[in-house]
Amino acid sequence: MPTPVLICDDSSFARKQMARALPPGWDVEISFATNGQEALEAIAAGKGDVLFLDLNMPVLDGYETLAEIRHRDLPAMVIVVSGDVQPEARDRVLALGAMDYIRKPIDVDKVEAILNKFGIRFDAAHQTPREIDIAVEALDVHQEIVNIAMGRAADLLARSLGVFVKLPVPQLQLVERNALQQALAQASLSEAVFVVSQGFIGAGIGGEALLSFTESSFAQLAELMHYEGALDASAETELIMDTAGILIGACLNGIAEQLDIDFSQSHPTVLGRHTSWEELLRARQDSNEQILVIELDYAIEDRDIHCDLILFISGESLALLNERIAYLKYA
Repeated sequence: MPTPVLICDDSSFARKQMARALPPGWDVEISFATNGQEALEAIAAGKGDVLFLDLNMPVLDGYETLAEIRHRDLPAMVIVVSGDVQPEARDRVLALGAMDYIRKPIDVDKVEAILNKFGIRFDAAHQTPREIDIAVEALDVHQEIVNIAMGRAADLLARSLGVFVKLPVPQLQLVERNALQQALAQASLSEAVFVVSQGFIGAGIGGEALLSFTESSFAQLAELMHYEGALDASAETELIMDTAGILIGACLNGIAEQLDIDFSQSHPTVLGRHTSWEELLRARQDSNEQILVIELDYAIEDRDIHCDLILFISGESLALLNERIAYLKYA
């Protein structure tokens, strides 16, 4: 009798990759969910004896889903599959009842080893790939690549500051430059910000990264970085440059690694101090060029520290970028 397996992830690309990572010789009946609420309903319906669960999702995230599974005493063996590679994230999900943790991108050998560890047997000689009928759009692949890169950047920041970084669901849009202000939903448009800009290019794919901190974040950021002295303009610049080196660099490197390219990065520069997003975006709305906008809203738990990382991928790069992801999409 097939084992009911449930894969819960808001990314269609991630759901397909997870399904294809299951051992071909494992007799399973696979169901899918796009958020934790759907997963709970599927488990209650007997469709999730084994649940592969993402953490960062809308509606109900992985942490909330694990807590609810425990509260309801639902019959599911949960294996978390996430791009959030902070050690604290792993510790938290195991404390909530997850059996194990798999980091993205998915390692097929790791999946098989975990299943074997928990006594799940399958025919290892059966090697015919599993056919998975899930439509995947290019934007879905972009989002999952960014999700993994974002997790690596957060891990570096968390280790550097000794904190837990709360990760958002990445927001990606194809927009015209003259509509940027309306497109940026998460950026702190109403509050004064300090912004660093860094350009990047590799294999014909280029763009700009903007990292902003709200002014209210600096005092606590200085405390976490053990900065001593007056918090003047020079100190603020030093703090945000150090943070930009971690977040922008790690995120771009994570994207480049998955695309098998190398990004050359310009030296980060201060783009604005005590300014607003409206003012900064005005200079970038000078054409109707369609660009890819990637928006990440990081927050540090138990601290009033928020920063926005926004990547603009130039319109002339999009065709080359889509060529790069094609082999991932159909792999």
